[in-house]
Amino acid sequence: MAGVLGRSFLRKEDQRLLTGHGKFSGDAHHKDVAHAIMVRSPYAHAKISKIEKSCALSSPGVIDVLTGLDFEEAGLKRIPHVANHSSPPDIILTNKNGEDVFEPDHYPLPKDKARYVGEVVAFVVAESRGEARDAAELLEIEYEPLEAVTDTWEAAQSSSPLVWDQTNSNVCVDAEVGEPDDVNKIFEKAFHVVRLKTSLARITGVPMEPRSVFAIYNPKNESYIVYAGSGGVVRQRRELAFVLGVEQENVRVIAGDVGGNFGTRNPLYVEIPLIAWATKKVGRPVKWTGDRTEIFLSDCQARDLAVDAELALDQEGNFLALRSLNIGNLGAHTLSFIPVTKGVEIMNITYRIPKVWVRAQAVHSNTPPTYPYRSAGRPEVHFVIERLIDMAAEEMEMDRIEIRQKNMITQKELPYENRLGLEYDCGNFMGNMDIALETADWVGFADRQASSLENGRLRGIGVSNYIDLSTGVPLERTEIEVKPEKKVEVIIGTGDSGQGHETSFSQIVSEELELPFEAIEIIQGDTKWVKMGGGTHSGRSMRMGAIVIAQAVDEIVEKGKKIGALIMEAAETDIEYSEGIFKVVGTDRSLTIFEIAAAAAQREDLPEEISGSLNGKAQIEFRRAVFGNGTQIVEVEIDPETGTVSLERYIAVDDVGKAINPLLIDGQTHGGIAQGVGQALMESCSYDPENGQMRAATFMDYTLPRASDLPYFVTKITEVPSPTNRLGIKPGSEGGTAPAPAVITNAIVNALSGFGIKHLDLPVTPFSVWQAIQQARN
Repeated sequence: MAGVLGRSFLRKEDQRLLTGHGKFSGDAHHKDVAHAIMVRSPYAHAKISKIEKSCALSSPGVIDVLTGLDFEEAGLKRIPHVANHSSPPDIILTNKNGEDVFEPDHYPLPKDKARYVGEVVAFVVAESRGEARDAAELLEIEYEPLEAVTDTWEAAQSSSPLVWDQTNSNVCVDAEVGEPDDVNKIFEKAFHVVRLKTSLARITGVPMEPRSVFAIYNPKNESYIVYAGSGGVVRQRRELAFVLGVEQENVRVIAGDVGGNFGTRNPLYVEIPLIAWATKKVGRPVKWTGDRTEIFLSDCQARDLAVDAELALDQEGNFLALRSLNIGNLGAHTLSFIPVTKGVEIMNITYRIPKVWVRAQAVHSNTPPTYPYRSAGRPEVHFVIERLIDMAAEEMEMDRIEIRQKNMITQKELPYENRLGLEYDCGNFMGNMDIALETADWVGFADRQASSLENGRLRGIGVSNYIDLSTGVPLERTEIEVKPEKKVEVIIGTGDSGQGHETSFSQIVSEELELPFEAIEIIQGDTKWVKMGGGTHSGRSMRMGAIVIAQAVDEIVEKGKKIGALIMEAAETDIEYSEGIFKVVGTDRSLTIFEIAAAAAQREDLPEEISGSLNGKAQIEFRRAVFGNGTQIVEVEIDPETGTVSLERYIAVDDVGKAINPLLIDGQTHGGIAQGVGQALMESCSYDPENGQMRAATFMDYTLPRASDLPYFVTKITEVPSPTNRLGIKPGSEGGTAPAPAVITNAIVNALSGFGIKHLDLPVTPFSVWQAIQQARN
């Protein structure tokens, strides 16, 4: 059915999800299920001297108690994280001194040390969850507490406590990207230099559905079925099979519906192999579901970047050079360097900066591991660059819009090599900002500011441009089969965690096959059907999905023409396909695609290569980068007596290449903005520097934005099609997040400019605003 692309279809999946028919990991059950409780370290850093099981084992209902020594004796393996899984066009960070990057082995249960509060050190399996919890309290563990380090700047110091004894430093990557000599020479002669040293707070994903694992072992064929929500079941199966020491064919992983992800559910968490191991060991299905505090303590976290950056300008405000030290905090284990990598390679965002040099470091600390989270690495560096620009405009007495326009990469300059290894292929960055300025009524701000001042409020306005890099795992696959019963089954290797894949992929297939939207059925998230695929991350799903779907549809149409030619006794070249019908050109002879599918399934006179079913398969390895981009403008009001910040107006303009479903894109933008607002104004995984305890492990202390904190969003979509794929798709899921911390902070600092306040670090809480005002007044 042509014309479905670009239309705002309501989500197919919502009827199921909103009426209680979703199938989440926590819904998996078996009448004979045993329950597990994880025992977690109360220390940020401690030797595990002894674990005494006897009291716990004798507790009512207990089936088994398992430790790191048991794990080792069972011959199980480490989790095979691929931390530096970048591939061209992404850069790969290597140590500038030529030494190997240190990536310590990550075992699901440590036998020697606990390295962060909440790390699993043992677990109990019992008849019921309550009995398992009671027994866990009886487990006697002797710890020898050690010094811990949680702060990123401190962890990078040579004098800080070591997280891993095998090294002489917590810095495991120390890389250089760019042109240091040229950059330093420019800074020596620059007319003006502006500097920002800041730390971007650590945050966490806080999914609506806490993590849960359910596993069943079948001794007859030595196979496992594991239910665990994630963004990609193929990776989960591969890594789980490695830990268990079995063939991938012996492991089936089912994600089902996933109640929130944005990246932090993508790695193989330790609970998954532990529960799979336990189900074989105890001979029963086993289930574990984390409570909210467990999830705060043990889920992967994000951001946590320390930056010391400088921007050099000439007398007219032209950018000359950028240099920066970026230190990313990996936590206790090395799961991914991607946030550091992507932040480095896109650091100059949409601006023309002739020379760039970034020193990029990654450090270990006594905190939970960090991992790519919505727009991984980009909000941090967007914050730094956009704050530097505002600071430069202030110091040089230039207009904030003018200085951006002067240095914006123009359409005529594209494709543009950004000096950090990336080539921007297309976009209209200036056009996005123009639309945002007009929509926001930038020129009318002074009147609104005056009105706020009359009411005792301070009003500020901010602008931020962004560019969002989409690469990710370069492999994807789909299998599409047209069924005689008038439906089309699409198996695809991505993974839906709320983005609306069932709807948007159905639109793509409907457009390509010219069939009704309702006839399309999307199958994903189960390795019984999904044999290969990169999962969902880095804004890759629609782009990669569209490429493989288009190729598979081409194969279906080609096969359909062959079958139609034989049945209708015509030359294959005389068969045309349109609107679900194969027709002999110039005649009234035709067959629907479903009649062709029935013939493929039922007729015995067809050649083997076109008999059996009407299907198409496509598998690609695609490594080109795609760049979403846009502009946000925000207005805030501040109560100077309390420091409370109110978001009054929020405008977002996003170039998504080709909008498959504008309604879904707007929803993604709204959600992305909300996450950016949280990072900007309230969210922080704060740790006590003395003992490494997390200060915000409940919703009493970890604040999330609510509907009442957010204004009515004004969103606009622009479309400059990407040349990298047939439909021109760019990422449309992360643009709301990337510029949000910068644009909100720019607006706040603008509102406070009358006090001489130049900058505020994230999160900009009411207390930090009030404190800055008091200090300025004094």
